[in-house]
Amino acid sequence: MYRRQFMQRLALGAAAFGPGLPIAWASPARAQQTPIDLQITNRTIEVNGQPASVFGLTGPGGKPGLTLEGERPFDVRLANNSNEATLVHWHGLTPPWEMDGVPDNPAPMIAPGEERRYTFPLAAGGTHWMHAHTLQEQSLLAAPLIILSEEDRKVDVQDVVILLHDFSFRSPEELLADLTKGGSGHGGMTGGQAMMMQGQNMSGMAMPGMAMPGTAMSGMAMPGMQMDLNDIDYDAYLANDRTLDDPEVFAVDKGGRVRLRVINGAAATNFTIDAGTLPGRLVAVDGQPVQPVSGARFGISMGQRLDIMLDVPAEGGAFPVLALREGARERTGIILATRGATVTRVSGFGAQDGPVLDLTLESRLRGLSASETGSTTRSNDLVLSGSMSGYDWRIGGADRLRARRGDRIRLSMTNMSMMGHPMHLHGHHFQVVAINGEAMDGALRDTVYVPPMAKVDIAFTADNPGRWPFHCHHLYHMASGMMAYLDYEGPI
Repeated sequence: MYRRQFMQRLALGAAAFGPGLPIAWASPARAQQTPIDLQITNRTIEVNGQPASVFGLTGPGGKPGLTLEGERPFDVRLANNSNEATLVHWHGLTPPWEMDGVPDNPAPMIAPGEERRYTFPLAAGGTHWMHAHTLQEQSLLAAPLIILSEEDRKVDVQDVVILLHDFSFRSPEELLADLTKGGSGHGGMTGGQAMMMQGQNMSGMAMPGMAMPGTAMSGMAMPGMQMDLNDIDYDAYLANDRTLDDPEVFAVDKGGRVRLRVINGAAATNFTIDAGTLPGRLVAVDGQPVQPVSGARFGISMGQRLDIMLDVPAEGGAFPVLALREGARERTGIILATRGATVTRVSGFGAQDGPVLDLTLESRLRGLSASETGSTTRSNDLVLSGSMSGYDWRIGGADRLRARRGDRIRLSMTNMSMMGHPMHLHGHHFQVVAINGEAMDGALRDTVYVPPMAKVDIAFTADNPGRWPFHCHHLYHMASGMMAYLDYEGPI
């Protein structure tokens, strides 16, 4: 039904412009401004001393990604100059459904040599990103998408954007084939890929009945269980396409303020951001402001974003900002350095494994954006399930996800598997309203992490009709069944 409606709209739009003319993809305001050009490209980068063929998303001036003003409409002309058909999802934005960027839902892929124009209103500023909604995401088809509010442009703060990736010289198709055959991405679990609980190996199998709705499991596996932290052993971990063998060095001012905009664009890796000796304040998650949380370490799951304010000491210096791989010693990052500071080499391996992500930080977050309240009109209990054995992942109960415009919807997610799942809803922002059965007035997000044996409740208002994907942002979990749709009833 949705595909048919979309094609009917497309046909009407084409008729309005006559034969042989490009189809205009949105609002009447389009003709009043010039679009911003964004190109999908093939490129070669160096990883571990070897050339690597990857994708790129370049904006004006050949720079990666886009930085836009929030008061202006989103108006982008996307050209596919790569050698493969693809499409781009605007992660964190709330476009009309037909412009969301998920292949055949409802828009077709953009063939090599073709282009498409996107226009829709923007909301407030924030740290977002854009990426392929296919396995091409693993091949770095992703880039920052920063929306600056008027207030952002006034304050005396230096923006530093960090896009994190996990990288393999193998194709994503090979990695997925290995996983579905019962192996790991590099033929076996290695350092930090599994956490043993009381020395027993349960092969990553979920135990029915271990977590019941309303119970607090603290996001940890039960005694005797095995948590699978990482299922692929990657060749490298990148920050802005670089490892710590040759990190990007950002020049900063002595006594200045820096806003780190951190994007976890990894396909299958959680990180902890470690600001080291610099005092940090987390001020936004997923592009939405929160009451500041002070600290030096902040966890970030796949698809999530963190805005961290840092104060550079008056005496200056060089300050590594690291991303620690969950449950393993590998790390990546960038360097902040004042003029004349000596920048020393930082190892790509830490002395200890990176922290395991849980819900401690999430439970402390309180949103600053005005959150909509009101009585819940629809509730859904969802069970996240699956295992490394057979690599089959599911969202139980998701076949009943329905909405009508104006509904207040609550989703209660219980993770019955031994891997964590960053759950992402397209086209909407939701509020975290309960963790392990404890009610809270949490942050606004578009991606929330649900650890093993934990329960997280979210709520949102259905205000953007369409057929919206709801999925785990672990690329290979999504590709193996952990993807569903929120279907609006009635005309789209």
